[in-house]
Amino acid sequence: MLRGIRKASSNWLGKTIMSVVMGVLILSFAAWGIADVFKGYGQSTLARIGSTEISTDQFRQLYTDKLQQIGRQFGRPLTSEQARAFGLDRQVLQQVVAEAALDEDARRKGLGVADAEVMRQIVNDPNFKGATGTFDAPRFQQLIRSLGYTEQRYIAEQRKVSLRRQIAGTVTAGLEPPKTLIEALSRFQNETRAIEYVKIDAAQAGTIEAPSPEALAAYFEDHKTQFRAPEFRKVAFVAMTPDEMAKWSVVTDDDAKKVFEERKDRLATPEHRQLSQIVFPTAAEAQAGRAKLNDTFSFADLAKERNLTLSDIDLGMVTKAGIIDPAVANVAFSLAPDGISQPITGRFGITLIKVGKIEPGNTPSYDSVAVALKRDLALERARAAIADQHNKMEDERGGGSNVVDAAKKLGLNSVTVEAVDRSGRTPDGQPVTGIPAGSDIVSKAFASDVGVDNDAMQIGGGYVWFDVLGVTPSRDRALEEVKDQVAARWRDDQISTRLRGKAVEMAKKLEGGGKLADEATAAGLKVETTTPFKRDASVPNLSASIVEAVFRGTKDAAGQGQGATGAEWIVYRVTDVTAPPVDMASDEVKKLKETLLRGQTDEQVAQYVTRIESQIGTKINEDAVALATGATNNANN
Repeated sequence: MLRGIRKASSNWLGKTIMSVVMGVLILSFAAWGIADVFKGYGQSTLARIGSTEISTDQFRQLYTDKLQQIGRQFGRPLTSEQARAFGLDRQVLQQVVAEAALDEDARRKGLGVADAEVMRQIVNDPNFKGATGTFDAPRFQQLIRSLGYTEQRYIAEQRKVSLRRQIAGTVTAGLEPPKTLIEALSRFQNETRAIEYVKIDAAQAGTIEAPSPEALAAYFEDHKTQFRAPEFRKVAFVAMTPDEMAKWSVVTDDDAKKVFEERKDRLATPEHRQLSQIVFPTAAEAQAGRAKLNDTFSFADLAKERNLTLSDIDLGMVTKAGIIDPAVANVAFSLAPDGISQPITGRFGITLIKVGKIEPGNTPSYDSVAVALKRDLALERARAAIADQHNKMEDERGGGSNVVDAAKKLGLNSVTVEAVDRSGRTPDGQPVTGIPAGSDIVSKAFASDVGVDNDAMQIGGGYVWFDVLGVTPSRDRALEEVKDQVAARWRDDQISTRLRGKAVEMAKKLEGGGKLADEATAAGLKVETTTPFKRDASVPNLSASIVEAVFRGTKDAAGQGQGATGAEWIVYRVTDVTAPPVDMASDEVKKLKETLLRGQTDEQVAQYVTRIESQIGTKINEDAVALATGATNNANN
């Protein structure tokens, strides 16, 4: 498993996924822990946490949803093998078990969340706010559907999340990072150093005589792999995307005006109203509250009487579509300014609604939206055409045609890249152009071969087909092919070796008490100085390794290291070390404290979850886990 994770993390996709895993899941695998593991009690039950059972199908759905979410983030699907290599199967398992344990704990403690509170959290969630900064119901529906939720399932899940937060908040109440730790980390982050240094470059290397034929040949033999010709592949592809297909479509004014009339309501800016609401548990309480309202007892007074703040009752400036509850929406948008409704029986309780400011909606003219409307209509037609052309292309491919022949027959444009290496470069070292963004044709071509029928790739609402038409294997080059490159590399190595020797010698003299100014004068070099810099700073003329080395030494310590290239070396002396006082009231220290507190909070909750898992009993069916994550199928192949 460890080798698989290291291998998977070696490419950009792996590194990116590993970097976001902790943001996707609640806590780390190491933090949660498992109380007990056993096998063989039936494939239908994957885990049992107290009285809560998680079925294999339930976990498979959750696991699949998680992989799809990650795939959508990166614009490409994640295979089961990749997911297991990244450890996502164990991460998701630990998340599901931990959440079930907290849910079981909440039930045993009799905790609950009011419907009104769940609705308030959803309405105030910034993820569901539209361009106006208020709750956007269509956006809400779109986002939860994209994550595989129905409205009912999402609301139920949010209720569980609220209860888990209640428990976590209680468990972590009163946590405070130690002052000593904050001060130590603050000093570590804010310590500054300054140096004086000289730069030794190729001018100080002296004359480098051309190598003899024998020396050059010997150097080439020792470094032959550095000059090896890479493997190249000839690749042809056809891209069929809405943007490309839309270029074929001409939308007339008559067509656009017809669509404008059909979509006028959707193109219009809807009316916005400033709304406040109070939710009551019973109709009697709502009616009693409504009866109290008069010139001297306001809606705000009623809220205060019920221990609600203005932020608790304020829905902001919203559209009718932005209100989840249709019953409340209908009444709210029938009232006059400053009007207060009678009790409304809604989804989340009995509601009183008050209208404040009203901003009327408006409908744009055809001319103001014509360009955008024609573009949208062209794209819609293109998507329909893509579906038809996709089927035709697949039929041609199924009949044995390669992408070039199939494209020619269907009147599509194909592109042939004569030679490309794994890095996406041509034999002259230039990047290949014209490849559709997000298609990753090059890496897929190198995972395929000549004659292989490759699946179409989905990108941007369209498709890309490709074929590998030829392979030029990697090979060792002869010296004569790369003689100039070998000579240049040999010379660079000679310069680097000489400069390093000079830098080491000068640094030793400084360590022995010599002055950098004297050594610089003797060598014809200029002494330069830096302003104070921190350990994570990017300092002009200094490499990251030099900065790191500077912070390993003490004041007056000397050192040397490679500069930006092998033809540049730096010799330095530390002239100043400053650890500034810690200002506990500064924003920086406050942020540091928040970071430490989050770490403490995660650890405290993790320990609590591990404890309740042990107390209520947690059992995992590893055979069912393997079945749900595809490990069983993979092992059988």
